[in-house]
Amino acid sequence: MNEQLYQRIEDNTHFRELVEKRQRFAGILSLIVLVIYVSFILLIAFAPGWLGTPLSPGSSITRGIPIGVGVIVISFILTGVYVWRANGEFDRLNREVLREVKA
Repeated sequence: MNEQLYQRIEDNTHFRELVEKRQRFAGILSLIVLVIYVSFILLIAFAPGWLGTPLSPGSSITRGIPIGVGVIVISFILTGVYVWRANGEFDRLNREVLREVKA
């Protein structure tokens, strides 16, 4: 019984659409995060003096601090974007698959 159900799910066009869209979206977001993190690490490796420069004369906050915080904030924002889309479009496609398979 379960094998038939699994096969009907795999054959469903909405399921294929769901898998394709989710993989593409997750891949794009992963690539964005990878580029940001690698860029930050390369900046640390090749321009530590620039990152260590204070934002203003006499300040103890360097350029690296807001950039590092920005990397973390962007990660949270991208996570929120994924959750927002997953709770919207991906859940809708999931419900369609279940509705069609159960019918």
